[in-house]
Amino acid sequence: MNGVNLIESFSEFKEFKSIDRETMMSILEDVFRNMVIKKYGSDENFDVIINVDKGDLEIWRNRDIVPDGEIEDPMTEVELSEALKVQSDFEVGEELSEEIQLLDFGRRNILSMRQNLQSRILDLEKDHIYQKYKERVGDIITGEVYQIWKREILIIDDEDNELILPKDQQIPTDRFKKGDQVRAVVAAVDMKGNNPQIILSRTAPEFLERLFEQEVPEVFDGLITIKKIVREPGERAKVAVESYDDRIDPVGACVGMKGARIHSIVRELKNENIDVINYTANSQLLIQRALSPAKISSVNLDNENMKADVFLKPDQVSLAIGKGGHNIKLAGKLTGYEIDVYRESDADIDDVDLEEFADEIDSWILDALKTIGCDTARSVLELDPSELVKRTDLEEETVSEVVRILKEELE
Repeated sequence: MNGVNLIESFSEFKEFKSIDRETMMSILEDVFRNMVIKKYGSDENFDVIINVDKGDLEIWRNRDIVPDGEIEDPMTEVELSEALKVQSDFEVGEELSEEIQLLDFGRRNILSMRQNLQSRILDLEKDHIYQKYKERVGDIITGEVYQIWKREILIIDDEDNELILPKDQQIPTDRFKKGDQVRAVVAAVDMKGNNPQIILSRTAPEFLERLFEQEVPEVFDGLITIKKIVREPGERAKVAVESYDDRIDPVGACVGMKGARIHSIVRELKNENIDVINYTANSQLLIQRALSPAKISSVNLDNENMKADVFLKPDQVSLAIGKGGHNIKLAGKLTGYEIDVYRESDADIDDVDLEEFADEIDSWILDALKTIGCDTARSVLELDPSELVKRTDLEEETVSEVVRILKEELE
């Protein structure tokens, strides 16, 4: 076609973007036929021959040869005198096939065709990316950090597709720089402005579940089932596991010899503490296990309102609540119960129930203290004021006043 090879670049596009040959051929032929229709009004008597691999294109116009002066349709017929100019031995009734040069369509049509072709292939590639990642929602992918913004990170996969890791889907202690390799789970795939948007997450429970599948063969093979995962990303996670084979210890298998399996997961999650517990349908026992490492003395259940009153020795209360209240919060999510912890009475300890201070301390302040397991004066005073502020979200002045009142009573 006069040395003009438009398809070569698109042949390379096919090679790198994995567009199948049949689809590429169909798009190219459709685009060029549209160009023919635009110029000649019809493409019925035209042959479009494309060789994607070589980047060759030929367009042939076929017309029946008729006697001079007897043309009825100039689009499909040609006079014998015109045909003889092409080849001297043509006869009436034969067919004249002429190759149409690309330049015959004019510069404007060529530019329009080029834009149409690029648009069609780009749309096809977008749909390919969308469908590919739509099928991978919940799977772990590995990509390279390409650009870091305040609210999100742009990650490039091994096919140079753009993926987004939003700030709220990053573990709080995540620190990335350009070029770093990042593992995350595909959380969502949407079309935004005709462009596929792939959202990744490192905070979703599915990310932790996929990590267990990668590190623990018994989980991957289905010998151990992960019943539920709850997380406070970067702080703590609880994983309830179950095995239908009595010969397999699900907790031991997930932790691994000397903690080898669990340690690799903890490192990926930036030292997030992971509690692996045996799942049970016994709610009371599940609550006891979920509050690990605290040792529970007794549990009273209100199944109708899904509430549980847990009683512990004084030295176990802080363990049950955990740093920042994460342990008791996650235990509640894992079991589905609203858990309240209570300190067991000890005859050797001179203590006063917080309800006794209702006249001096507002009820909403007392409720905030009870929420973190402090239901007596001494249980409050045993905690540092700064810890009380952090756990209850009370003002420093309020905590100071509460501490003063309680100390005066006990002294």
